[in-house]
Amino acid sequence: MKYRPVDLSGVTTYPLAERKNKVSIRRDFAGPVTPGMSVADLLRSLPNQLGAEALTGVIGAVVSAREKGKPVILAMGAHVIKCGLQPVLKTLVEADVITAVALNGAGSIHDYELSLIGETSEDVGAVLHCGTFGMAEETGSHINRALRDGVARGLGYGESVGRFIIENNNPYRTSSLLATCVERDIPVTVHVAVGTDIIHQHPEADGAVIGEATFRDFRLLTSVVADLGDGGVYLNVGSAVLLPEVFLKALSIAQNLGHHVDHFSTANFDMQQHYRPLQNVVKRPTSGKGRGYTITGHHEIMIPLLAAGILDRIRG
Repeated sequence: MKYRPVDLSGVTTYPLAERKNKVSIRRDFAGPVTPGMSVADLLRSLPNQLGAEALTGVIGAVVSAREKGKPVILAMGAHVIKCGLQPVLKTLVEADVITAVALNGAGSIHDYELSLIGETSEDVGAVLHCGTFGMAEETGSHINRALRDGVARGLGYGESVGRFIIENNNPYRTSSLLATCVERDIPVTVHVAVGTDIIHQHPEADGAVIGEATFRDFRLLTSVVADLGDGGVYLNVGSAVLLPEVFLKALSIAQNLGHHVDHFSTANFDMQQHYRPLQNVVKRPTSGKGRGYTITGHHEIMIPLLAAGILDRIRG
């Protein structure tokens, strides 16, 4: 059969005024950007759509959680520490905005090294082939000692290292997020897989101690997650695998034990969106009655902007 071009003369149309549109100048477009404008003015000028709408949504959810006295949990990967964001995060902790912090093992290591020498982040490629990668004496011996002493005192991983920083008067302890959380008496937990961190290479590493410390922290985080319902917020920043998995299991335990964990918000901040954060943080936990957000961008830009928006709202 030979086909011929279709005749369009019979196509029907309707007036443009009758069409429903997704974008409107009146409600969705950005406002003017002017010299010297405040953070609040800048955020109000953002277009009311896509990433800007998600960012303002997260800001609103965090401010609302604070007003309701519900948890705002910050879970983050090590890159967030290396970006130099401790001063921003510390401000949020001290303003009672962030009420619990969860780190992976590398995050706690970077935090510890910064508290000790004011520097961190080894050049792995330069030393891997000579066998010295991860072999810094102080990092391995201090953190393993902190865990051993902390477990003996009934502490978990995060509090053990935070207290060690404080009690040993590390020179840059005021820059430590772990120490700040301990001083403010808010939960700070560290979640590790044995073999992933440089301190596991050290002669003083004790798998039983490491496992006990991080398991205590898993149970502590689960207790906080159980209180997220009706207005709490869970923020995953830069952890693509480990912390989203930990969060999903903690949430499952909380539900299994009969806690009402619904009507809460989650957000994933990262430079690119990955499967587990999207499923285990943004979608599955909020599939009942909740809201999940995705914010794509560099941490060193997006987290200060998020913090500024929150602080402006609560102090306005």
